[in-house]
Amino acid sequence: MNRLHVERMGAGPDLVMIHGWAMHSGIWNSVRDLLAARYRLHLVDLPGHGQSPAWASYSFEEITDSVAQILPRDSIVCGWSLGGQIAIQLALTVPQQVSKLVLVATTPCFIKRDDWPWGMEALTLQLFKENLERHYAQTLNRFFTLQVNGSHDMTHVLAQLRSYFFQHAQPDGQALAAGLQLLLTNDLRTALTAVAQPVLLLHGENDVITHVDAARWMQRQLPDARFIGFPHCGHAPFLTYPDQFIANLYDL
Repeated sequence: MNRLHVERMGAGPDLVMIHGWAMHSGIWNSVRDLLAARYRLHLVDLPGHGQSPAWASYSFEEITDSVAQILPRDSIVCGWSLGGQIAIQLALTVPQQVSKLVLVATTPCFIKRDDWPWGMEALTLQLFKENLERHYAQTLNRFFTLQVNGSHDMTHVLAQLRSYFFQHAQPDGQALAAGLQLLLTNDLRTALTAVAQPVLLLHGENDVITHVDAARWMQRQLPDARFIGFPHCGHAPFLTYPDQFIANLYDL
């Protein structure tokens, strides 16, 4: 089994934190200490990111299975963006290990389709994938900016995002490309009604990567879900509103 790096801290119920595409577990730095006062945190680095080694291949099933190996029983699983899709899959495949879900800026389908208006244009992500190979730094900087678009304090949030990102070496190139392919192809819409666990949906009202209406749609599909929107907030509510983010996780 491919191994993942996991940092553990705090005491209390188990809370597993899964970051999004191109990032690593350091993205939670602004909220981790206060969360560790209430929970036993498991901060996961996905393969090829942060301190987790690169893998030979990166399928959604392989990644999800490896995260499942480190999940304590009855964990609360918090996933951001692509990490939220991993959290959904864990709730379906190892339900005995997942007591609750927190889906942050998550969508079941990143790409716009005929029956799904709340995604990005596939061509946009395809170009992003091509540009990543040619102009790595500029493409990642564009992604950082997209994440904070719509936030009330963009300059500060963007500085935080960049600071946390550069705490570790850049992600493995193959892992980044594979992650973009997952964004292009994953579609979990029909699986949502089978998620039995309580779900908390946290979403920035101005998110330009995962539209807030995707989260509202998920609330209607999930059997037991609560939605909380963050005004004047983009794709990273835990950076824009860390205190409110923590308060919502304390209230689980």
